Amino acid sequence: MDTIFALATVPGRSAIAVMRLSGPATGTVLAHLAGALPPPRRASRRTLRDTSAEPLDDALVLWLPGPASYTGEDSAELHLHGGTAVVEGVGAALVALGARPAEAGEFTRRAVLNGRMDLTAAEGVIDLIEAETAAQARQALRLAGGGLASLVQGWAERLTALLARQEALIEFEEEDLPGSLDAAIESGVTELAEQIAIRLVTDNGAERIRDGLDIAILGAPNAGKSSLLNALVGREAAIVSARAGTTRDIVESRLILAGLPAVLADTAGLREAGDEIEAEGVRRALHRGEAADIVLAVLVCEASPDPATLALMARRPCVVVANKADLGGPVPDGAIPVSAVTGQGLGLLRARLQAEAALLAPSTGAALLSRPRHRAALRDTLAQLGEAQAALLPELRADALREALRALGRLTGRVGAEDILDRIFAEFCIGK
Repeated sequence: MDTIFALATVPGRSAIAVMRLSGPATGTVLAHLAGALPPPRRASRRTLRDTSAEPLDDALVLWLPGPASYTGEDSAELHLHGGTAVVEGVGAALVALGARPAEAGEFTRRAVLNGRMDLTAAEGVIDLIEAETAAQARQALRLAGGGLASLVQGWAERLTALLARQEALIEFEEEDLPGSLDAAIESGVTELAEQIAIRLVTDNGAERIRDGLDIAILGAPNAGKSSLLNALVGREAAIVSARAGTTRDIVESRLILAGLPAVLADTAGLREAGDEIEAEGVRRALHRGEAADIVLAVLVCEASPDPATLALMARRPCVVVANKADLGGPVPDGAIPVSAVTGQGLGLLRARLQAEAALLAPSTGAALLSRPRHRAALRDTLAQLGEAQAALLPELRADALREALRALGRLTGRVGAEDILDRIFAEFCIGK
């Protein structure tokens, strides 16, 4: 196994730069660089020197012998002055001493391979790094702290016990085993399948917390959709013009709702298109509306509701906005009257969006299935438990239980992890 190094702080000029090392030769490399190994787990001031004994920096050094380290290997941290020349000089010295630059996510990958954490905890680490809001950070901390792994471990232990009992029935078929054992296995499989099925249905907010919400603004041309987007995000994100059809493609901007990131999308006006470019814009607008978590259907107070927007409202739930309320005119039933120009009603609209966001992604401690692969693994587990329930022979039930255990193990990486490691750790930054 190579000894690796990488910056754990943002590249570029800074007061402090932290260089991390991990691997079997870390102690040797550190001793050459710092003159001698410092006491374990104690910050020590050392003059770092290259292979020619030229001084590189006056730094704080931490020696972290394995296995009690982040990666489970011998590790070290170099707290350097953050100048470019210092960082590059130390990096060159590390290469000269036999270390190599780490790949993206390689430190955390080694932690998984060395049993310091499971795959779900590793995903929690990257989610924590990328968290934009407090809700995302809280969820990532639960995941990184083993919240999902603990739940899955409990299921795995129960499934292992059921499989052991089933194997005992097969192995000792001619022995006088209790007749209730087979019924207990059936009952245990049914109970476990029900609990996993309930979790799949009820734990539906974690992915939205992680990925954020998609909000689409749809309506007729000149309904004020672009002005509404600009007013909600507080900047000129979309071009505003009295000319119909100004917005041909989707214009996106980000905002925070109920502690969740959201993408607000301004779309082309819904009408009979005058050319193929506008027709494509309308098609994209409708597609975005069908896929969005929340749709703002924009009407105009002074005008009759347009048929295209009414048709959209009939197909799916919408937050209906009656724009241009400052010009007067009737407000359709159930619509929120606003003026993107004067700001009238924007507070009420924001409150409604906050409420809708909170309903879609409740910030609860129970939400942990934050990625599609989590759900896929549990669905595969549930399918195999169903096979076990339907099995007519003990051997077929045992095979199904083994496959269920294997599917559950893929979630934490305890079984069959190699095929998904590359995909997961490619998301990491260098140095983590």
